[in-house]
Amino acid sequence: MSCAQLQFFRQLLEKQREQIADNARHTGNNLRAHEEFSDPADRATQEELHTLELRTRDRERKLQKKINAALRRIDDGEYGFCEETGEPIGLPRLLARPTTTLSLEAQERHEQRERQFRA
Repeated sequence: MSCAQLQFFRQLLEKQREQIADNARHTGNNLRAHEEFSDPADRATQEELHTLELRTRDRERKLQKKINAALRRIDDGEYGFCEETGEPIGLPRLLARPTTTLSLEAQERHEQRERQFRA
């Protein structure tokens, strides 16, 4: 992978990390804004919205860990290579999922093994 491509993915990952941080701040502000609803349906709706927001933040927190790991792989010169096979992952897959650590073939094998063990 060229230096320009690595720089592109670094910027993409850093932008995603910033968006997650902004979303977390926004969620914190929303949760601190304590509104009192006299109608139980309104209160239930608000609680459900808070639950959905917290679930989303939890997924984003996990994504942030993957982003940080991808940035470390860029620094270490390991970004873009499958951790299972050592083969290049491929730009189309990295564009679709910049935090991926497996090539498409390795990911398919991994998912196949998961399906076998769940059955």
